[in-house]
Amino acid sequence: MSCFILIPGAGGVAWYWHRVVPLLEAAGHEAIAVDLPGSDPRAGFDVYADAVTRAIGNRTEVILVAQSLGGFTAPLVCARAPVQMLVFVNAMIPAPGETAGDWWTNTGSTEARIAAAKRHGYKSDFDLTTYFLHDVPEDLAREGEPYQREQADFVFGQACTIETWPDIPIHVVAGTEDRFFPIEFQERVARERLHRSVDKISGGHLVALSNPRGLADQLLAYERELH
Repeated sequence: MSCFILIPGAGGVAWYWHRVVPLLEAAGHEAIAVDLPGSDPRAGFDVYADAVTRAIGNRTEVILVAQSLGGFTAPLVCARAPVQMLVFVNAMIPAPGETAGDWWTNTGSTEARIAAAKRHGYKSDFDLTTYFLHDVPEDLAREGEPYQREQADFVFGQACTIETWPDIPIHVVAGTEDRFFPIEFQERVARERLHRSVDKISGGHLVALSNPRGLADQLLAYERELH
């Protein structure tokens, strides 16, 4: 049995993973979605990594999964805990020493997002419905409203303090309908920063909500690689 440790994106809300957790558990594994103090203006990536490391405890069969901004926390956890595999999901893949604030310019994220919007005919000005909720069922989006919280700006001034990537399997999953980090953009960043290809699944940026089965199946396929 493996333990999937699931790191949320901006805001740090564990609820984001609530549709994936039971699917992983039904396959015989443990799955823990970690709630992070995303709205705390004094909490940085070290605090986030400490919270994830506490959730891991003494477990050793750990697959670490990071969504979006969680990509900056995940490498720090790998340096502190016995992680067997790292999976990025529509994630910010950092370069060693890079701040989360600099990531946007360094990767050309905004330009890629606007270019994709013009190609596909939706508006380029950011709003939650267009870029995050366009493929999430309306009733589910309403259910999630009480869990939403703002991401504090403090972390965006913090650097990814790793010097090298851990010597473990690393995978990148990207939603083919992600409007926030378009698929072509994610493929380029994964290739440039990790020298890896992307495993594509149907879904937008919040793919754990819009396509939990597709994401869970991909995670379980990775787990089988370990055994």
